[in-house]
Amino acid sequence: MHTNDLLPAATAMGPVMLKTATLSALVPWYTAGVGLEPIAERQVGGRRVVELGVGGRVLLVLEEAPDLRGPNPSDAGLFHTAILYPTHAALAAAIVRMSQQPGVRFAGTGDHAVSEAFYFADPDGNGVELYVDRPRETWTWRDGHVHMTTEYIDPNAFVQQHLERGAFGVAQTAPVGATVGHVHLQVGDIATARDFYVDALGFAETAALGNTALFVSAGGYHHHMAMNVWNSRGAGRRVDSLGLGSVEIAVPDAEALGAARERLTSRGVAVADDGAAIRFEDPWANRITLTPVG
Repeated sequence: MHTNDLLPAATAMGPVMLKTATLSALVPWYTAGVGLEPIAERQVGGRRVVELGVGGRVLLVLEEAPDLRGPNPSDAGLFHTAILYPTHAALAAAIVRMSQQPGVRFAGTGDHAVSEAFYFADPDGNGVELYVDRPRETWTWRDGHVHMTTEYIDPNAFVQQHLERGAFGVAQTAPVGATVGHVHLQVGDIATARDFYVDALGFAETAALGNTALFVSAGGYHHHMAMNVWNSRGAGRRVDSLGLGSVEIAVPDAEALGAARERLTSRGVAVADDGAAIRFEDPWANRITLTPVG
């Protein structure tokens, strides 16, 4: 793929929007556990919308949608939202906070060689990964693919090694620098995902697990997005349901936005352009927004 056909290296993930019937349960879970802070609240079409983030930067948008049904496990949609913490100490504090949440659903751990991760499900069943990256200079690349694996991490040992307690105990909020590191989707098939996310949208493929999972990124990151068929092989287009509302991707400027719009439209993807951002759907009706930073 020619460099001009790729998203710029400065591309990053923006806020993830989730639709929920239990806003009163999700807000405290993402604040007291993950460590996000309320940033804004508004009404949209009679629905309550809450924005959560860090240092004034929105990472998660929760929209109350009591009229929608929950997704089936085999539907296309969200596999997990991954919150990246800037330090091991910040991640250790988050693990402690999560352990104190009533009825917390812990889904496992993973030393992925490029990162160290802990997995949970929020009260609606949405997957959530909390992780920290290993230094980039320690990542191993071969033929354009980065080495990733999954090895067990003992949560107690991780916390014991990395937790820092301040004068008031464990930090209750995520530090500035925490962000949406990547978003992992459920899709119907990997070949179609590659056609869309690599060939049309412009991410570079960084890893693949046969025909079951694909990892893509911009700028040599291990992955900004991933797609798998572990629960959803053969899934068709989504109907409007609880769970994933939309994924936002931030590109550095209007030029990058225009190049992405041209790539998408040349491949027959319907793109809505309001002059500030472009919006479109992947082949499974997962909604994507591209927004320029500058």
